[in-house]
Amino acid sequence: MVIPLALAVAIAIYKFVLGNPGNFQGNNPANHPLPGNYLGIVYKGGFIVPVLMSMLIIVVTFSIERFLTISKAKGTKGVEGFVRSVRQKLNVNDITGAIAVCDQQKGSVANVVKAGLLKYQEMSRERGMDKDQKILAIQKEIEETTALELPMLEKNLVIISTLASVATLVGLLGTVFGMINAFAALANAGAPDAVGLANGISEALINTALGILTSAIAIVAYNFFTSKIDELTYSIDEAGFSIIQTFAAQHGEERVHGAA
Repeated sequence: MVIPLALAVAIAIYKFVLGNPGNFQGNNPANHPLPGNYLGIVYKGGFIVPVLMSMLIIVVTFSIERFLTISKAKGTKGVEGFVRSVRQKLNVNDITGAIAVCDQQKGSVANVVKAGLLKYQEMSRERGMDKDQKILAIQKEIEETTALELPMLEKNLVIISTLASVATLVGLLGTVFGMINAFAALANAGAPDAVGLANGISEALINTALGILTSAIAIVAYNFFTSKIDELTYSIDEAGFSIIQTFAAQHGEERVHGAA
């Protein structure tokens, strides 16, 4: 629903805020904007302006939504501190304590680690499987839980990445329309239409600026959120490796004692 709502809001802003007659000479939107009136200047960008504005609103909206979602996925504390706490519990074979740390942390990373720890406990009581099968079962549980959690983190990023490219192209399209209008004003018989020429140039430059601005924000947001997701994935891999290594070590010790 964000996309049609953003378009509706952009059209309303374009018509009633930017296109307010008070922004133009003689209270007529067909005239030049008042000196220093940037609202009227942006209005002169033409019908591509609300399209670019809607894209900008979409990028900002989804960026805020992704920021809140990824922040929630990290949990209540820092991810590095959480992984360190889990590894400390694992080093002393305190699986129950590690699960309690996950319950306190919450979030996607903690969910994956907790699933691995619960499987750890289950495999510790299992007697019908050998060591390698148990390790594979724990690893598979971690991978399956990660596969369920990561799509939620990456949701809507494809929209941001798409707008990073499309916004520039739409801005260039508006630039082309503006230059067409500008040259059309020059092509008039007799004296060139100065107002038409100025409006055409304004339309071209404003659309270019809006397209570049939207694209730049989308690129920065996409790269920022991608890097944050990579950090979470690395933390999950680190914690999962510690779980598997601890289980392998503990299971190996049990086999040695049993053989003795």
